Amino acid sequence: MNKRVIIQAVTQSADSQGGFTETWATYKTVWAAIKPISGGETFQASQYRTPVTHKITMRYLPSITTKHRILYGSRVFAIKEIIDVDDDNYLLVMKAIEQQ
Repeated sequence: MNKRVIIQAVTQSADSQGGFTETWATYKTVWAAIKPISGGETFQASQYRTPVTHKITMRYLPSITTKHRILYGSRVFAIKEIIDVDDDNYLLVMKAIEQQ
């Protein structure tokens, strides 16, 4: 785990129109490993589908969910799946899609 990444959570704040504005705020800064696993889009069942592009591994954080996202420099990763390796609350492996 040699990459310093920022985990962000979305926050909502009221706007002047009576609605909400979503912004991203830093939740935690941690060390992680980022490995590319695929790229491109596929066409399946009459729909374009973006496959998972990266596997991100970090130490266990109990409160991280797929509603968070990960920043590495200027790169943004949307978390699609979180796996607690061996169910021992030690490592998390996340499947993520790099956003453009």
